[in-house]
Amino acid sequence: MTAGSIAKRDRFFGCLLGHAIGDAVGAPVEGMPATAIWYDMGGARKLVSDPTVEHLIYTDDTQMTIAVAEALIAAGQADEQALCDAFVANYEPGRGYGQGARRIIEAMADGGDWRRLAATIFPGGSLGNGGAMRVAPIGLLFHDDLDHVAEQAAASARPTHLHPIGIDGARLVALAVAIVVRDGVFDRERFYTELIRRAATEEFRYQLERAATWTPADPVGLFGSSLPADRSVVTAIACFAATPRDYPAVVPRRLLERLEDGPKGRRHIESLALGLFDRYEQSATLRA
Repeated sequence: MTAGSIAKRDRFFGCLLGHAIGDAVGAPVEGMPATAIWYDMGGARKLVSDPTVEHLIYTDDTQMTIAVAEALIAAGQADEQALCDAFVANYEPGRGYGQGARRIIEAMADGGDWRRLAATIFPGGSLGNGGAMRVAPIGLLFHDDLDHVAEQAAASARPTHLHPIGIDGARLVALAVAIVVRDGVFDRERFYTELIRRAATEEFRYQLERAATWTPADPVGLFGSSLPADRSVVTAIACFAATPRDYPAVVPRRLLERLEDGPKGRRHIESLALGLFDRYEQSATLRA
């Protein structure tokens, strides 16, 4: 394996493990006002350096990301049936699933009309950030072809999120992951230019144009932190893009060792990162 391949493989590991750790570290303060997290908990840096819990337990965000990764490894693409099977197989409602996702996945499990439910549970379908929270494996596997990333990300969102904003949030997170994994060296201007060009909704285009000039000295609340995808997805993108060198600090060895490691824990996530990378390498070889 070349040095370039090893570096790219490490990005697969860093993405999935960083996702799980960030999710688990933030889980105890989910839903708390930002002022309380800052003044009472010491802010994000304090949470990372000294988490509020000894054992880091991930939420439905990581559980559904695991499901997407498993489906991709099994089917090689965002196949609807493979995704649904994986969502059901991994489903643990105690992980913090929202009411809408619970009803849809339980309908999948029971043989109910989950497609109709996904289309009607909210007017126009869900515009929440659930499709975006689980989409990172799409960006990893297909990062060489951004058109394909966008297409597959949309397909991965549709079983539960049919609103254009919910789908666009998933597309943009997958594209952001793909651009970083593909390029290796982060170019902020090129990153935002690509995302703005590919945003399918005016809501996201407007938010991304503002984010392109955002700095850590500006209030992050500008982009939102609530359930709708267009009121949270760009917050995550902007935080990374403004401080890309901070990302490794979120995945120190001491936190990896505290991440849960049951049947679908740390070692399973590592195996998924390797499985996705092997899938990618096989596809790249066939394309060559």
